[in-house]
Amino acid sequence: MKILFWLAATLGLTCTGAAFSAEMPQAGQIAPEFSVADQNGTLQHLADYRGKWLVLYFYPKDETPGCTAEACAYRDDIQKIHQLGAAVLGVSIDDASSHADFARNHHLPFPLLADKDGTVSQQYGSEMRLLGFRIAKRNTFIINPSGRIAKVYESVDAERNPAQVITDLAALEGGR
Repeated sequence: MKILFWLAATLGLTCTGAAFSAEMPQAGQIAPEFSVADQNGTLQHLADYRGKWLVLYFYPKDETPGCTAEACAYRDDIQKIHQLGAAVLGVSIDDASSHADFARNHHLPFPLLADKDGTVSQQYGSEMRLLGFRIAKRNTFIINPSGRIAKVYESVDAERNPAQVITDLAALEGGR
C-alpha cells in the first residue's frame, strides 16, 4: 500500500477513474470548521486561527518525494509566512504517528493534521480514492482572519506552492 501512495504522489497521478470527495469550497465562502489532532495529539480547531491568516495545505502522503519537498519548502519559508501574519497547517490522511516521524525527520515547525478518517479532506474537496485507497489531493487554501477562504490552489506544484502562497499573502494582507 505504501508503494501505491508513493507512486501516486511521486508521479502526480491524475484522478481519472478515481472517486472524488465533496465539492471544493471557493474564495469568499466560509471555511469549513474542523477539529483534528495533530502529530503531537493536540486538537487543532479552525476557530483557534481566527484573527490571523491561515495556510491550510493538503498533501497525499508523508515521506514521499513531492510531499517532503513541499513540507520542507514551507519549513524553509515559515519566517516569511509568519511575518505576513499567517500560520501553516499541513493535512493528510496519514495517522499522528506517521506525521510525528515526518515532522521530526524534516524539522517541520508547524502542525500536521492527522485526518485519518478523511473528514477534513472531504470538507475541503481534497480527498480522492485511488485503487480503493484514500489520499488527500495536493490542494492549498488561504483562509483570512475572519474565517473565509481567500485563495484556492488546486493540484499545486509541490515545490513552488509555498512561494506562490507568500506572494499572494503579501497581496491579500496589503489589500486588507
